[in-house]
Amino acid sequence: MEDVVIKRALLSVSDKTGLVELGHALAARHVELVSTGGTAKTLRDAGLAVKDISELTGFPEMMDGRVKTLHPKVHGGLLAVRDNAEHAAAMKEHDIGAIDLVVVNLYPFAQTVMKGASRDEIIENIDIGGPSMVRSAAKNHAYVTIVTEPADYDNLVAELEESGGKTSYDFRRKCAAKAYSATAAYDSMISQWFAFADQQQLFPDMLAVNGNRIEELRYGENPHQRAALYVPVGPHGAGIAQAEQVQGKELSYNNYNDADAALELVSEFRDGPPTVVIVKHANPCGVASGDTLIDAYRAALECDSVSAFGGIVAVNRPLDGATAEAITEIFTEVVAAPAADDAAKAVFAKKKNLRLLLTGNLPDPKRGGLAIKPITGGLLVQSRDNGHVADSEFKVVTKRAPTAQELADCRFAWTVAKHVKSNAIVYAKDGATAGIGAGQMNRRDSARIAAIKAREAAETYGWETPRTVGSAVASDAFFPFADGLLAAAEAGATAVIQPGGSMRDDEVIAAADEAGLAMVFTGMRHFRH
Repeated sequence: MEDVVIKRALLSVSDKTGLVELGHALAARHVELVSTGGTAKTLRDAGLAVKDISELTGFPEMMDGRVKTLHPKVHGGLLAVRDNAEHAAAMKEHDIGAIDLVVVNLYPFAQTVMKGASRDEIIENIDIGGPSMVRSAAKNHAYVTIVTEPADYDNLVAELEESGGKTSYDFRRKCAAKAYSATAAYDSMISQWFAFADQQQLFPDMLAVNGNRIEELRYGENPHQRAALYVPVGPHGAGIAQAEQVQGKELSYNNYNDADAALELVSEFRDGPPTVVIVKHANPCGVASGDTLIDAYRAALECDSVSAFGGIVAVNRPLDGATAEAITEIFTEVVAAPAADDAAKAVFAKKKNLRLLLTGNLPDPKRGGLAIKPITGGLLVQSRDNGHVADSEFKVVTKRAPTAQELADCRFAWTVAKHVKSNAIVYAKDGATAGIGAGQMNRRDSARIAAIKAREAAETYGWETPRTVGSAVASDAFFPFADGLLAAAEAGATAVIQPGGSMRDDEVIAAADEAGLAMVFTGMRHFRH
């Protein structure tokens, strides 16, 4: 394919960023500028000669601008195969001039939705002519160049400068691929709005999934896997993907995954006291609240200091220097916080490989949305686990009711258990985890492993008894047998929180009564696989 000289350009943009500069660059190369409405006005106001689209088509813009570019003189000029004799004859017969360059970005549909506009205004911001021109130009990229983003204007100008006013086939082909991605994403946003917002369909017949690539990562979970980070197109919540990386080496796939797990959990405490979460391999290995962040960090670390080595730390308060000093006493991969003061940044700066991520606000743990998991041959889609049970909804099922402190520890343990891989058992005492058992094939083993970790912590720190003594224990799902509950009692737990609902609930309740435990049912399960 040959290079194409750019002689005529059609410009129609909603985002005027860089438009005037591009107009001057094209005019300097004697490119005829054809434009519409506000785009034409902006170019004229900058002193550029512009032909209105109505001059090209012989028809005025009509129906409040809904019809202006949907015309054979536009799409014929875009779609004609220049070296096809029949096409050339049709162009001559109908006085259709070739259009060599199209610069279009679409009506701001997503921004209109995000500002809370009325349904009528949202509908009016569904672009019709723009996507049509983009698709026509992209289809005929053998002859036509299509640019859809202001960020690519400099690339276009550089291409023209390097080739004497021409574009190469390779450049046009890349532009076409990007253009179809743009229209696909745009249509998917509209599809999602109709399904989720307009018609309240949680699971529409066709699920449109889209995203912009932010970066390619060094590798995936393992070095032989490739990976990249994408963020959704259109309205979406902010989290680790939007965090500002202040320092440290490039984040890996596992770093993002673990940091996301840490941020999701610490966000459960965003309105609570200073809280610290330490995560390793997507599971919390220590969580604690305290009067200060450094107190909370120390208590979280004491739960499992072995696993915390090389872990991820997330906090729900701006980081201070003292807490930063404590965190850097052991090797830490990533620290995520809403903010950090200058003293904290100075401490972390001494650890050049440590990644510091500042998230601004913390995500709302009760927000909606979909969770998507690929399986062979398909996608599993479910609503986010944003379930929440108030203390007033807890049902006491044992002869003894929990004390106020036990109830507080139950609540804390239950909050953490929601973020631990199933089968999950979490012991908590005085606003700190005492032991965490994650991802076992049966609940009893999770209870025992968590107790073992608590005993190891006691030996490490020289405590007379493990923290599990006098603790509350949370189970993410019901105890199918009494053995798991009895293992927790053996570890010293005095209160239990679990969903209930087992065929053997009566047996488990009887075992709790016999052991003198207080137990509450939540009626809600929190499996996490």
